[in-house]
Amino acid sequence: MVGRVGAGTLDLTEVHRFPNTPVRVGSTLHWDILALYRGVLEGLHAAGRFAGGPPAGVGIDSWAVDYGLLDADGALIGNPVHYRDGRTGSATAKVARALSPTALYAATGLQYLPFNTVYQLVAAQGTPALAAARRLLMIPDLVSYWLTGEAGTELTNASTTQLVDPRSRDWARPVADTLGIDLSLFAPLRRPGDPAGQLLPEVLAETGLAGPAPVPVTAVGSHDTASAVVGVPAHGDRFAYIATGTWSLAGLELDAPVLTEDSRRANFTNELGVDGTVRYLRNIMGLWLLQECLRTWDSQGRTYELDELLRRAAESAPLRSVVDAGDPEFIAPGRMPERISEACRRTGQPVPRDAAETTRCVLDSLALAHRRAIMDAQRLSGRTVDAVHIVGGGAHNELLCRLTADACGLPVVAGPAEAAALGNVLVQARTAGAVAGGLADLRQLLCETQDLRRHAPMGDRTAWERAEARIADGRDAHRQRTGGKDEQPRG
Repeated sequence: MVGRVGAGTLDLTEVHRFPNTPVRVGSTLHWDILALYRGVLEGLHAAGRFAGGPPAGVGIDSWAVDYGLLDADGALIGNPVHYRDGRTGSATAKVARALSPTALYAATGLQYLPFNTVYQLVAAQGTPALAAARRLLMIPDLVSYWLTGEAGTELTNASTTQLVDPRSRDWARPVADTLGIDLSLFAPLRRPGDPAGQLLPEVLAETGLAGPAPVPVTAVGSHDTASAVVGVPAHGDRFAYIATGTWSLAGLELDAPVLTEDSRRANFTNELGVDGTVRYLRNIMGLWLLQECLRTWDSQGRTYELDELLRRAAESAPLRSVVDAGDPEFIAPGRMPERISEACRRTGQPVPRDAAETTRCVLDSLALAHRRAIMDAQRLSGRTVDAVHIVGGGAHNELLCRLTADACGLPVVAGPAEAAALGNVLVQARTAGAVAGGLADLRQLLCETQDLRRHAPMGDRTAWERAEARIADGRDAHRQRTGGKDEQPRG
């Protein structure tokens, strides 16, 4: 993405797009990191051709929690493992035995997710790869290292490891010591806006960006949600955000973490944001549910145009069946339509009869999860909100935006869809002096330049309350079946 930023100007252009396809080798699911890096190099080349020369700077953001290991020579030790791989199954119990969930949350404020970096590292203990490693770099930091030759650990992404204290904004060393995790593997922490090096000569040559001036790389909110929250076009602080895509990250922007036991039980996370902020949010399964349904149907020879499927879903009966979009049973890929049907059957609800009803079930369920997260975030933080901002890919999904407004009983502002890229560009531009001010100033520029759509809440809120009660009844039934032995809280 190429951004142009100045007084009253904020334009974004997509110049290159490439697939991100995981690869299973044996029983392990990996990221194809070299293919991704090739895509980055091709993208830089395309950016230079589009702009007619080298860019003023580069910033990198990606997903969270995953990492690459480097040996003593700085060479990558194997492909990074995908967070949806099942290797952390026994590690979660091992961590809980060494450090109670209550103590871990009080120290790090991070929501329980079985793929958090802390569980990945405990699962990797005793492996030859970890024994040989001399450096660990989160995914955006790994790409930055290959581009610049300089290693660092950007703070917003580091905060997703469950190894950072959100109060000190530094490593939670007692947690690492208790779990036997060597923090010296991590490169020094960087903050958004810090310099992260310059493109290496060989990178400049390969991408066609060689010129009279160096091309700086700037640390941005390298966790894409951190950049997306910068890209929320809000006024003041009485807003909630939902960064939508594969995941829905729903919550509030706060000045300080909420580390109460109630917050832990509600499965809220305190991830660090730009300019000293805290992203107080809950991870919800997001449009992954629909993406996986589409993949399954496509593999069965049933290909659907998304726009037509959403039109049919809008015409389907509302709230006929709903599932818990925060249930960990939906994390793994495969068989998603069948798994949704099984969840409906298990909770005594009608099973979706076709793809349109399955899609409506997914979107109603996501709207319910958004409602639950935003209500809980206000209750737990003491901060009330007047509007909900939906940014990211889900901002294009008009049905999801409308259902979220109805479920929350709050106006929804949809857009921009590329909030993460815009937040990335704005932090770079501020560092370069193209814009000035704090988050409020950056967001004012967004409000002035981006196309936004507004959805007012409509309909009967009691229908959503009854649907929420069905979700709660399903959770109660699950606890009865398992004897109340759920190891961790569920959103």
